[in-house]
Amino acid sequence: MSSGAGALPELAAVPWRPRASAESLRRRGAVWTVLTTLHVAPFLAVAVVLVLLQPLTAPVALAALAHAWIIPELYAHRGASTIRLRREAPARAEPVAQGFLGDLLGHPERDLQRRTGLALERGALGVWVVGEAGAVLFTAGGRRVHCFCVATTDRDLPRSDRIAHLLLALRTDERGFATVANHAFSGAPWRLARRLGPDARLALRAARRLASAA
Repeated sequence: MSSGAGALPELAAVPWRPRASAESLRRRGAVWTVLTTLHVAPFLAVAVVLVLLQPLTAPVALAALAHAWIIPELYAHRGASTIRLRREAPARAEPVAQGFLGDLLGHPERDLQRRTGLALERGALGVWVVGEAGAVLFTAGGRRVHCFCVATTDRDLPRSDRIAHLLLALRTDERGFATVANHAFSGAPWRLARRLGPDARLALRAARRLASAA
C-alpha cells in the first residue's frame, strides 16, 4: 500500500490494513451491528422459548435477558476506555503542555478541552473527540460513533502532550489515523455515553451536535 505524501509513517507497520474511508467505516459499522446481533439474539430467543414452554423457568429467562443486555454494554465499555481520562497526578510539565495544546485549538474547542480534558476536531470523516489514549469519531448525522484505541509511544509525556500528539497525527492524515488506530467499538452514541462521566458526555454532546449539522 502506498502511503502517499503527508501520510503517517506508522502506516508502514500495518501494511495489511486497507486505508480507512467513509465507505469502509460504514461497512465496519454494519459488520459490528450484525456481529453484536448474532451474539445477543440467541439469549433473547432462549428467554422467549423458556417462558413459552414453562413459565416457572422465568428466572433462567431473566438471566438470559441479562446476558443479552450485558454483551453490548461490555463492548461500549471497551469503546469508552479510549477517551476515559486516566487517574494520575498532574505532571510538572502539564501547564506548559496545556498551553501548547490550547494553541492548537480554536476558542470554543479550547474552552471545551479545559473543562472536559478532551479535544474536539472536525475532519473529512466526521467529528472527532480526542483523548490521551484514543479518539471517538461521530460520522455524518451523529447517529453512530466509532471508537479507536491509539496511544503515543512515550507514556511519560504529560496528558496534554499525549492529546496534542494524537491531534497533530489526526490533522496530518485523518484516514491514516483511522487506519493505524485499533477499532474498539461502533454503535449508538447513547450506549457509549452511559459508560462515561459528565465531563466526557459534555464533549460527546458537542461533537454530536456538530456531526448532526453536517
